[in-house]
Amino acid sequence: MSQDDQPIISFDTASEMSDLVVGEGAIDPAFDHTIDQQRFHIRMANSLGRREAASLLIKKMYGWRGYSVDPGASHALNKITLFAETGGATVGTMTLCLDDAAGLPADENFHDKLEDLRAQGRRLCEPSRLAIDKGVTKRVFAALIHISYIYAHNIHGYSDYVIEVNPRHVTFYKRMLGFRDFGGERPCTRVGAPAVLLRLDLAYMGEQIRKYGGLMEQHGSERSFYPYFFPTWDEPGITQRLKEGRG
Repeated sequence: MSQDDQPIISFDTASEMSDLVVGEGAIDPAFDHTIDQQRFHIRMANSLGRREAASLLIKKMYGWRGYSVDPGASHALNKITLFAETGGATVGTMTLCLDDAAGLPADENFHDKLEDLRAQGRRLCEPSRLAIDKGVTKRVFAALIHISYIYAHNIHGYSDYVIEVNPRHVTFYKRMLGFRDFGGERPCTRVGAPAVLLRLDLAYMGEQIRKYGGLMEQHGSERSFYPYFFPTWDEPGITQRLKEGRG
């Protein structure tokens, strides 16, 4: 296996998580499936085939809900796309957009709110086009978010996540990752559904990773996703592989 084919990180785990899409509702049970104990690989979508596989998952997960979203479209030029695969199947993906002159996807609906943060000297990035297939472990979600954090905060020095979510999922992102209300609710023109703008200080995320990362089921009373993040001693290796553009 060449270096370019090696994943950013791999891990073994069992299935336990329902499907998750930013802005989604319940899925048709006819599309349900279970993934047993398997090895998952997180990679960077740095080839046409990998980008197409990630786009197909987005199209599937959003299309079942009737959202008018083009999985190939993006307002941000400065971005990376990560995806999770097991057994040759793409089961999770997210795109991290880094703020630059082209702006962020959230500028379309919340430009005034983002400008307030920029005026304070905050460096913004936006996790977007997040899709996790049905039956996939919560560790896949945690891995995608953790790797995006390392890329944005540790490597490039960005300070905040901003994210647009369906109002039904505001509580999830607050409880599981510590996001806070920031921009209120507005129509999201990209998916034809309402969206709420949330914000997360990445310094806070780093604190939670250092406190809970790697604890897994030994997390005691902690109910966030942070115990399912990687332990901090995995971060140097992940950082190096991201810098190499591996995946």
